[in-house]
Amino acid sequence: MSLLIVWPDGDPATALRQTADRAEIVAALAEIGCRFEHRPVRAEVGPDTGQDVVLDAYRDEIGELVREYAFAAVDVAVSHPSDEPGWADGAAQLRAQFASEHTHGDEAEVRYVVRGGGVFYLHVGDRVHAVQTLAGDLIAVPRQTAHWFDMGARPDFTTIRFFPAPEGWVAYPTGSDIAHRFPDADAVHALAVRAP
Repeated sequence: MSLLIVWPDGDPATALRQTADRAEIVAALAEIGCRFEHRPVRAEVGPDTGQDVVLDAYRDEIGELVREYAFAAVDVAVSHPSDEPGWADGAAQLRAQFASEHTHGDEAEVRYVVRGGGVFYLHVGDRVHAVQTLAGDLIAVPRQTAHWFDMGARPDFTTIRFFPAPEGWVAYPTGSDIAHRFPDADAVHALAVRAP
């Protein structure tokens, strides 16, 4: 279940809004310029489904978004729990790469989740908006918006990523520690599970 929580940026203990209503989530995120929509899951994507298979299954959606945003590169990011030695350390490093506040300059960050999910946090004005994304969710974080992404302690997702430059993901850290003061993805997921 998708979930949106909005807090004052100085008070992570006080939720100003919490909703699992998809229409309300879409409308609330649109108010801050964030595109959020749910699309049908078009293919059975497992944790070991290869990038080429995912890209082929979502060819139409990818083409539409590439044309709309003039993207130069597309890839598929995958993580899934494993008992392999070293997996937990690798997952922690991957999580840390995205879990600090950053921007991408003058470009939108567009992600299309096709399996699993995670939580995007958008810091807009004096508010932090956390939105849990799940399979079928498309999110476009607005240009120059400070944000971070938390995939949880046991990352489990397949996401199509879009980039305006061939080199892919380029982030500009804000230097703020705000991401570490707010409930993490696992806490947000627990709230979503309990939502009516």
